[in-house]
Amino acid sequence: MGARTATLPLPERITSVLMHQVRRVSWIYAPALPDLAFAVRTAFAAIISLLIAMWMELDSPQWAPLTVWVVAQSSRGESLSKARWRIFGTLVGSVAAITLMAAFPQAPGLFFACLSLWIGLCCALATLLDQYRAYGLVLTGFTSAIIATGAIAQPDDVFAISVARSSYIILGVLCEAVLAVLFMPRMVERARQQLLDRLADTFRATCATITRHPGASADPEQQAVTGTLLKRIVTFSGQIEFSALELGPRNHVGDHARRALAGMLVMLAQARALQILHPRMTAPPHGDDARPEQVLAAWVRDNAPRPATDTVDSPEWQPVTTALLSEATRVRNEITACTTAPRGDRFRFSLTSRRHMREAINNGLRAAAAIMGACLAWEITAWHHGPAFISFVALIYGLMATRENPLVATTPFLKGGLWCAATAAVLTLWVIPAITAPEILLMVLLVPMTVGGLAARRPQLAGYAFSFNMFLPVLIGPINQGRFDEVSFLNNTMAFLASIIFVLLTYRLVVPFRMDVHVRRTEAWVSLRLRHLARMGTRMDATAWLASCATSLVRILFQANALPAPILGACVARQITSMTVGVYVIRLRELVRDGRLSPRAERIVTLFLARWDRGQATAMIPYILTWTKHEQARATTPPARAQMAEVLACLHIITAGLHENPDIMA
Repeated sequence: MGARTATLPLPERITSVLMHQVRRVSWIYAPALPDLAFAVRTAFAAIISLLIAMWMELDSPQWAPLTVWVVAQSSRGESLSKARWRIFGTLVGSVAAITLMAAFPQAPGLFFACLSLWIGLCCALATLLDQYRAYGLVLTGFTSAIIATGAIAQPDDVFAISVARSSYIILGVLCEAVLAVLFMPRMVERARQQLLDRLADTFRATCATITRHPGASADPEQQAVTGTLLKRIVTFSGQIEFSALELGPRNHVGDHARRALAGMLVMLAQARALQILHPRMTAPPHGDDARPEQVLAAWVRDNAPRPATDTVDSPEWQPVTTALLSEATRVRNEITACTTAPRGDRFRFSLTSRRHMREAINNGLRAAAAIMGACLAWEITAWHHGPAFISFVALIYGLMATRENPLVATTPFLKGGLWCAATAAVLTLWVIPAITAPEILLMVLLVPMTVGGLAARRPQLAGYAFSFNMFLPVLIGPINQGRFDEVSFLNNTMAFLASIIFVLLTYRLVVPFRMDVHVRRTEAWVSLRLRHLARMGTRMDATAWLASCATSLVRILFQANALPAPILGACVARQITSMTVGVYVIRLRELVRDGRLSPRAERIVTLFLARWDRGQATAMIPYILTWTKHEQARATTPPARAQMAEVLACLHIITAGLHENPDIMA
């Protein structure tokens, strides 16, 4: 293609380049209907909140549209969740700001030190939470900073400023909610159908991954497919609470959906075990339109060992196939329960992800150091817009604190901020001074806000749109009593851009986030937890183990560009192997705990689990395998032989996992 383009005449080459550039911005002039609806709805909600705030003659009306853009999400459930936690964080942050101002009225050094520690604590604790609960906690921190710095010049007015900021937040949330209700009719029916469709597609993809990629080892292609599916399942699991919010109170749809997704993780681990025990399984023919669990059952039946050739293998892998098909049926039943809830349904199911304590401590130290550094910069320079600079630093740190890799997320945020500053300069210095009516202001702001809303719906532009949409009203600063002059605008814009650069530098210099260190720490955590699974007192089951490991692996996969391909591939292989081995260590523990083994077998398996907990089981596995085969041959009843076959299958899977990746027990 490049050679053909080079041989075109100059006019045609210019035309080709121009057409390519035009197609790159097709999301503006030819957007998808859902994207356009989201952009127009949110732009109208933001502008209406601004006009209402100006009509109420509030002193800083620009904070209302900022709230609209922060709260607005692609689904109604996300918006409801974020709005709820935003209101909670705002109210708690207001109380914290009043408390700090009252505690240190004449001690600026202690005031800024305590403010820094408070924001650092909020950012640290937010790292340990999930979804918008984390956002609500960081919002508590930066809201207290915004209110406190806004009241520095007039400490006696801190309560009035706190009430005003809370009013802006609630106004923005209400405007976004009203417009969303008007633009989203039949929300409950659509939310349920979207949830069911997504569950069915994920279940189909899980069964397809199991049946289409059989083999003796997890090759790079299979690792990539499995990693993609894990990202899909983990991301979906985190978003189920939003669908449950859309469906209304007093329903257990979210619990059934989470259990279905957890079952899919169990199926992937069982399928990996099946590959180890029976590597000669073949993929089914394509184009089968049957239900996923039926395709899976047919695949197992077609690959069943023939008595004349595979009688040795049959007893070992039979328990795994039985468990796999049983789990597939359980997943189908949970999906059905999401459609029609059983009568008197009280089912509860929840999963907790790994708590990254080291990352939380680093995040808190980094945030506290940044706020203290911003306060020192204001103290040294005596800049008139120093409080605004501190507020922007606190706000941006709060927005970035819960990101997977804050340093990576801050770069597009800076680029979007530059676009925001340029657009705000045109509007503030040339357009808004000529506006004399609110209706004209609405028409002028509708265009850039709609474009920003369209950009927010494109993954490659979402980071740019994040800062553009939020801070455009703040940089314009519309008020009833006057207009920004050039000096005020330049100072405000300089404080905004300088705060982003300052945050970017602190992320690079103060306890910087390193992906390779995070990978090593995650693998050490997985190895330690893998050993502790053998303890009889632990209550972690297979679903909880797989969910915690999958969450950690997905976090690494989301930052795959930061790691070389060989390191990433080795990491994925070790994690998948650890997940599979852990499931069957748990299975051995359950066999002992439930009393399903004979006394002799129970003593041997208990000894193995005790050695496994101490990291000393590798050397004794061959002897236990030999003993188990001997006991299976001596068994006189079918139940006894089935029990020993299951123990033998677990031991073979664990042995194969240790052979593939000896470092998982390091």
